[in-house]
Amino acid sequence: MYWEDTDAGGVVYHASYLRFLERARTEWLRGLGVAQQDLKEKEDVVLVVREMRIDFLKPARLDEQLLASVVITERRAASFLVAQELFRGEECLLRAEVRIACLTASQFRPRALPEGLVPDPLPGETR
Repeated sequence: MYWEDTDAGGVVYHASYLRFLERARTEWLRGLGVAQQDLKEKEDVVLVVREMRIDFLKPARLDEQLLASVVITERRAASFLVAQELFRGEECLLRAEVRIACLTASQFRPRALPEGLVPDPLPGETR
């Protein structure tokens, strides 16, 4: 954690968690070989947050290291749902469900997910 992520008391500011979750999803996509700039330029696709539910369980503090998870729990034609958690060691600090929508980059209208962009969730895979 950095100073810029915390409030005056050294506790992570609630809006900072949104950045942590976004970074985890971006790195997850990179790990799948998906470059978002390439999607935009080559396929006219952008992925946007459509809906988010967050359960703040415990606070994170300055200088703590966190680990984020990203698990696909549902895939639809033009969106997918991911479950995310933030951990400090074995302790879960936050749980979130994030609906990601696929849009055309040029007009910001819904469109089908490109084939193979997002792997299907495993049967029964939830967090």
